[in-house]
Amino acid sequence: MIHPTLGFFAGAALLLFLKGGTRKIFLILVPLAALAGTLFTRANVEWFFPFPGFSIIPFQADSLSLFVERIFVLIALLIILYSLHVEQRAYHIASFLYIGSSLGVIFAGDFITFFIFWEMLSITPAILIWLKRDEGSLGAGFRYLLMHLAGGGIMLVGILLHFSATGSMAIAGLTGLPFALILTAIGFKAAFIPLHTWLPDAYPKASFTASVLLSVFTTKAAVYALARSFPGVEVVAYMGGVMGLYGVTLALRQSNARKLLSYHIISQVGYMVAGIGIGTPMGIDGGLSHVWNHILYKALLFMCIGAAIYRTDKHDLAELGGLLKKMPITTAACIIGALSISGVPLFNGFVSKAMIYEAAQNHAVLYWMLKLTAAGTFLSFCKFTYFGFLRKKEVQVREAPLTMTIPMVIVASLCILGGVYPDLLTDILPYQSALRVFTPAKLLDAMLVLGVAGAAFIAGMRLLAPHGRETRDFDCLYRRAARGFLGLWSNPSAMAVRSLESALLLVAVMLSFFLLYVAISFLA
Repeated sequence: MIHPTLGFFAGAALLLFLKGGTRKIFLILVPLAALAGTLFTRANVEWFFPFPGFSIIPFQADSLSLFVERIFVLIALLIILYSLHVEQRAYHIASFLYIGSSLGVIFAGDFITFFIFWEMLSITPAILIWLKRDEGSLGAGFRYLLMHLAGGGIMLVGILLHFSATGSMAIAGLTGLPFALILTAIGFKAAFIPLHTWLPDAYPKASFTASVLLSVFTTKAAVYALARSFPGVEVVAYMGGVMGLYGVTLALRQSNARKLLSYHIISQVGYMVAGIGIGTPMGIDGGLSHVWNHILYKALLFMCIGAAIYRTDKHDLAELGGLLKKMPITTAACIIGALSISGVPLFNGFVSKAMIYEAAQNHAVLYWMLKLTAAGTFLSFCKFTYFGFLRKKEVQVREAPLTMTIPMVIVASLCILGGVYPDLLTDILPYQSALRVFTPAKLLDAMLVLGVAGAAFIAGMRLLAPHGRETRDFDCLYRRAARGFLGLWSNPSAMAVRSLESALLLVAVMLSFFLLYVAISFLA
């Protein structure tokens, strides 16, 4: 049995020597071999290397890691096929290293291995962002790296304190300060509010092929880490609710198509975080099922808008439209992705959301936070599909190439398959939770939420029209504080007051969120 990370890392090295058609064939063979390998990987298998005082376990397979591995490798194959037109060798090498790092995280059996791959999962995406090679991607890549290295530093302190207290590097038994530090560190990659700003900042500024890749692995590896170490932590569940509402609210205000999708990553990851924080078998399985479904429909949506960008060179919803007749396959795939993320019955998002709602029945505040998120999601994807694809507009474009449309058709088919046959995932979920989702009550509930949101879109179409304005987020506070700090060193007398003001403002924001978490936990 070969560690899947080794296959992708070795593939990255060999790509240095391959050219042309041979390289393209090799790009497909590596994830195809990894996908075949998932059929032979078994649970309760580990590689164990004893060291004085602790053990290194670079490979530890169980039902949780195997579940995440399967969807990671499957979508990696489809995204690489989608990216075959990219001639940049460095892009494919960084892609393989990024995918391999994410697989290293999910199979890590000790904190040393976990931390090494966790940090690689910070560096390789930054490289993918920089490879666009323009001013916007350069700054976004550095901000991405700074945020994730800050989270990595917090994690390292937590790991060392955990080892000092327990004498073990096992990913278990976290308590006290190590518990809080490692949870916070994972929150950076999971896009906890207000640690999320790297995501909508960086993803729209990367190339459209890199955006598809980035939309899959970083946040889902963090959700895996939460499921591994922090199931049933109530404050995590309510953080999921905050992420859902905050992400969908900011998404509704976006005009840039990929920025809208980026905020919806935060929102949809909120569902996963909520399910895992609830901690029941149904909650954890629902959260992980949503990982699987979200990877499919979010990759599909990024593929569709990427195809539109490829043909039109337009990024803003205000400039897009008129693609229904010119790009019918891409438009149809986009509609399927939009219906899936919105939780429409017979599409895969409906199934995993129904599981999470079921798990949240005894958490009234959280339940309604997620329901409001669902309404906002359908509202914003009415905006996305109508202005981006369906509205009438004269454009001179043609359908995306086959290497792009074939992956879109496959992923769209999987979104429908998962919605029509929801039991397909049951046998590979860690707790194998089963839920009857096609009951009259659940169907009526879903259609009521969707109907209200659809009516709101029709009534408020003018208000929701793309505006072309930049929407501010917490990163404006971080940048202001950073400018104040740097200015203090260059001109202390002029900048001291502004730096103090910025620092106090940032502390006030962080303190308000801390008090919000405490209040939510108390109410729960």
